[in-house]
Amino acid sequence: MRTILMMAAMLLLSAGLSAQTSFDEVRADLNKAGGVYYAYPEPTSSLTPAPKGYVPFYISHYARHGSRYLLGDRDYKWIIDVMSQADSCRVLTTLGRDVLTRLDRLWPYVQGRGGDLTPVGVNQHKRIAERMFRNFPEVFKGKKIISARSTIVPRCAMSMVACGDELKSLAPQLSINYEMSGKYMDYLNYHTAESNEFTDGNNGPWVGEYKKFEAEHVNPHRLISTLFNDEEYTRRHFDAASLMWGLYWIAVDMQDMNTDISFYDIFEPRELFDLWQCVNYRFYVGNANHKDGNGIVVANSRNLLRNIIYSADEAIKCGDVAATLRFGHDGNVIPLLAILHIENYDVSVSKPEEVYKVWSDFKAAPMAANIQLVFYKNREGDILVKFLHNEREVHIPVKTNIFPYYHWKEVREYYINEIK
Repeated sequence: MRTILMMAAMLLLSAGLSAQTSFDEVRADLNKAGGVYYAYPEPTSSLTPAPKGYVPFYISHYARHGSRYLLGDRDYKWIIDVMSQADSCRVLTTLGRDVLTRLDRLWPYVQGRGGDLTPVGVNQHKRIAERMFRNFPEVFKGKKIISARSTIVPRCAMSMVACGDELKSLAPQLSINYEMSGKYMDYLNYHTAESNEFTDGNNGPWVGEYKKFEAEHVNPHRLISTLFNDEEYTRRHFDAASLMWGLYWIAVDMQDMNTDISFYDIFEPRELFDLWQCVNYRFYVGNANHKDGNGIVVANSRNLLRNIIYSADEAIKCGDVAATLRFGHDGNVIPLLAILHIENYDVSVSKPEEVYKVWSDFKAAPMAANIQLVFYKNREGDILVKFLHNEREVHIPVKTNIFPYYHWKEVREYYINEIK
């Protein structure tokens, strides 16, 4: 008994530690300062073999789209315009002119591609599919069916096709039904009016406290002074904080493209970390289990969880479904993590300065983030399931003595209570 308690304590400790993010961690990999722009970190850990006699037969999957460009031309163009005008007035420093040159190089590559999946994003989903096939080959044997559905956003549909086509290339006998339709939005990307009211970035009950936090953490003076040599000009022609934010978004999105252009050199690591803290808090409020939300945001994923359960029931009954593939957004992966109570992702705090210590967006939902439920059965028909988050084995709060495997009957009963 003492050994079991010690093991449980160690698991809880490791889960808590994995959720923490330090300045040193971000400084060691500045891409993490991009938060949900963090390019998918491929798994490095090996998977635990199944208990003797159990074979995988079905995978239930939800994924965020892969790496994308910024959402619109405006996100690049207004920065270029500000710096071009400053250059014509001879108020850019040597570094400022160099940054403008880099932006001018970048512009033809990104123009007109706002919100699109990048080639990096396509490859992420191909690689995930390849590992899925390699790790669970039994699932894809024979003439099996795959259901693949995405939200109505093109980058999600493109991610779906990248994943599905890779599986089809590896197992040509598979029958894959692709659907991009509003018919499925009520579970692929669902948000209640109540949750939207809470998460509103202008009038939400958390906004006042957040603005104070942002004012303390966004300090553009040093950055602006390295790019422009006329303080009076900068004061009159643009908002320094807005320009800092604009350059930040461009900088962190470079990892999502096949390019050697970088803008990290214009920031100090502490500046990136502080900007990330603001972003991380906003994503926590908008998608996770903020204490003041009383669970209304997490409840957005009830329909998705219901679909996962009932799709698994159907796959178990019919026996000809290899996988159910779903594709959506970070705002769907994050509440799903919380309602599934995976690791520490359901943590509930309220203070902006506390969030990064217990919850990190780049760990929860990097580009191409995914949750997989892999189902196994033995000759007697007993069914086990294990949970993968970004292809790494994770814990859920259901008792098991064969981690990372859980008895589906007990898991199903536990989650049915979450959707009542």
